[in-house]
Amino acid sequence: MTVDSRRPIAVRQTTGTPFQAGIGPHTETATVALVIEELEAQGHVSAYQLGVPYPHSSRQKCDVCLGSSPRWDWALEVKLLRLMGDNGRPNDNMLMHILSPYPAHRSALTDCAKLAASGFDARKGIVIYGFEHEDWPLAPAIGAFETLARAKWKLGSRHEARLERLVHPIHASGAVFGWELRH
Repeated sequence: MTVDSRRPIAVRQTTGTPFQAGIGPHTETATVALVIEELEAQGHVSAYQLGVPYPHSSRQKCDVCLGSSPRWDWALEVKLLRLMGDNGRPNDNMLMHILSPYPAHRSALTDCAKLAASGFDARKGIVIYGFEHEDWPLAPAIGAFETLARAKWKLGSRHEARLERLVHPIHASGAVFGWELRH
């Protein structure tokens, strides 16, 4: 919410035109970078690296590793769940990014498989952050993710932080969810 309060403006990659102010329209990669930089500035994170190659597959990159290489404290995969577009229309393919069982879709579900087989000697976690709308709450999608993930992996307890009073008119509220993926 601190990053959002600065009213960051994302631009469309295809046209270069700006979206409305707020963290909501930013890409997953841009949001992760903005948030981790803020966490570092506030003293909550002292060492991290973005886009860390997986030990067993250097072509694949882990979104965030906390701590210091090569013995990371945490290896985290992050996914965005933005059910509405900046234009106020439903984002019809967004659930695929969370629930798809197919590796080509690079979903939160397949990130569990990647982390489990990663070779990282660290705690592993899945983070999903999202923005909701009156007709599009996050809870059903998060519940579906937990059901599917727990069918295959040991998923720890859900940790949740609400996002409220964000500056974007469509992406005005939401939440961040996190789970440890246990061995």
